[in-house]
Amino acid sequence: MGRQVILAVDDTRANLDMLVALLGDDYEVAVATDGPTALDMAIRFPPDLVLLDLMMPGMDGYAVLQQLKANPVTADIPVLLVSALCDVHDKARGFALGAVDYVTKPFEVEELQARVRTHLLLVHTQAALRAHNQNLERLVQERTREVTRIQQATIEAMAALAEYRDPETGEHIQRVQRYVEHLARSACRFPQYAALDEAYREALILASPLHDIGKVAIPDAILLKPGPLSPEEFEVMKRHTVLGREVLCRAERKVGPIPFFQVAKEVAYFHHEKWDGTGYPDGLQGEAIPVAARIMALADVYDALICRRVYKPPFPHSQAVAIIAQGRGTHFDPVLTDVFTEEHQAFRTIALEHVESEEQREALQQ
Repeated sequence: MGRQVILAVDDTRANLDMLVALLGDDYEVAVATDGPTALDMAIRFPPDLVLLDLMMPGMDGYAVLQQLKANPVTADIPVLLVSALCDVHDKARGFALGAVDYVTKPFEVEELQARVRTHLLLVHTQAALRAHNQNLERLVQERTREVTRIQQATIEAMAALAEYRDPETGEHIQRVQRYVEHLARSACRFPQYAALDEAYREALILASPLHDIGKVAIPDAILLKPGPLSPEEFEVMKRHTVLGREVLCRAERKVGPIPFFQVAKEVAYFHHEKWDGTGYPDGLQGEAIPVAARIMALADVYDALICRRVYKPPFPHSQAVAIIAQGRGTHFDPVLTDVFTEEHQAFRTIALEHVESEEQREALQQ
């Protein structure tokens, strides 16, 4: 580290010469004989400490101090007042304007040197602390990015378990994640969706691939059945919502409650609820359904409509949009449905970017 720099400001040259003689062996001492020059020097070459006389012609020390503290470039530079003014009100005014200390002329040499040394040590300590905090912040950011990457990889691996169980889903997870992101970002402009702030949206986007994680526990005979499910089989299939939440609850108990798990549990458990209360597993109605699950429900249904299943071909994009519009206020949140119908071209674009077959591409272009 180089020598610390002091800017001494006094209209009397003899006083400046004395300060240079007393402090020059230990510090770099720059001098200014008037306020405007001092301000210009402090801005162009910020010192570590300013020694400021108060009684100067033209711009006095108070005016200089006020401008130093008003400028972001110089606001944090400590200012030590050195003046013949010794009235308590003069000192109080200086402290009120931001001075860190006050030495009365004629000053005691050892006192001045000790005060300068103390404040410059504080400057050095604060600089070291800032550097340390910046380094800690960098390390925390790096660790956070690493944890996020691990979290994302784990989530994708868990979601892939469900996807591998049902080979027809293809790139369903990637498409639905992007539908959810687009729908959430578009809906957050409405007052009733104020909860969809950036942190919540990030948790929802990250959690969306886990919406069907419970399907890993559904028997193949039901999950992969080529025809319609019997009422009894459908009751078993509906259990994937409960099982999905149970899996996530177990994981949450290991790491503790964090916003991600709350959103993930809502998505897994409630994404088959319907606005009119006819869904499952709890038959929730309207705004009692968590907003994350309402968004997930619409995205999931759109993707199911445009994909081939053993029981149907991929529907044309226009037909999928019409079916969702018909579900406004019954299956789907009315406002989210309106957002979807306004933004349906963006959903088509996302689907085309993750298309599974030429058959699906043709359907999406209709």
